[in-house]
Amino acid sequence: MTYQISDLSDRPHSGPVHSPAISALTRRARSALSDYGLLVAFFAGWHVASVAGWLNPAVFPPPDRIVQALWGGISSGKLIDDIGISLQRSGLAFGAAILLGIPLGLFMGQIRAVERALDPILQLFRQTSALALYPVFILLLGLGEASKVFVIFWATLFPILLATIGGVKEVDGKLIEMARTFGASRATVFRRVVLPASVPAIFVGLRLSATTALLLLIAAEMIGANKGLGFQVMNAQYNFQIPLMFAAIFLLAFLGLAANWVLVVLQRRLCRWSLIRH
Repeated sequence: MTYQISDLSDRPHSGPVHSPAISALTRRARSALSDYGLLVAFFAGWHVASVAGWLNPAVFPPPDRIVQALWGGISSGKLIDDIGISLQRSGLAFGAAILLGIPLGLFMGQIRAVERALDPILQLFRQTSALALYPVFILLLGLGEASKVFVIFWATLFPILLATIGGVKEVDGKLIEMARTFGASRATVFRRVVLPASVPAIFVGLRLSATTALLLLIAAEMIGANKGLGFQVMNAQYNFQIPLMFAAIFLLAFLGLAANWVLVVLQRRLCRWSLIRH
């Protein structure tokens, strides 16, 4: 009598079969839950507390009412105009700070005598609050757009300038010596060694400056403005339009996150060598 032994691998599996697509979807869901779970729980708790009366709904309206106010402001075009004006003000100031701060920082970082001469007045201006100087800017430039743009420019200049100076000073001296050993000129050393090595530090200053630009934008638009998201926050608060006030606040937060994301993506593209090294 002969017996046939079947291969165990041919038997059907009794457990569930997970396809690669389902596994990838599960991993993405777990990653999203890990990254944004606390944020979702925060808004869910806010909604429940406001609806149940644990929070005063007149002061903290449910998030769905804020979304309705946000959609109403965007669909009517009212908030779109405010977004455009706020971006114009902060963009002009931020661009001017970049055009002045990066070249000046590169210059001061390489020439130590210039840095030592300018450092005391630079530290004095850096420690002086831009909001404290805002009345001075209004006296000099008036209550129009120039004073608003200049106070944002003043606050955003110093993070870029100081980060650029620090980035130049932290360049490895051995790289500069090696480039000079191979006969590189001063201009070539700057272009091929100093500038690329300073880019990561410069982007740190740009990200800090972008956040500062939005913070000063709110303060500047709350004083003597009739357009912009900062003005919309104050105007909605005065008229007790609390959902619209929170909608403008969340729009400002979203603009800050978007600006930071753009700079992070740009940094990754320009500094791939730094990411590979680390």
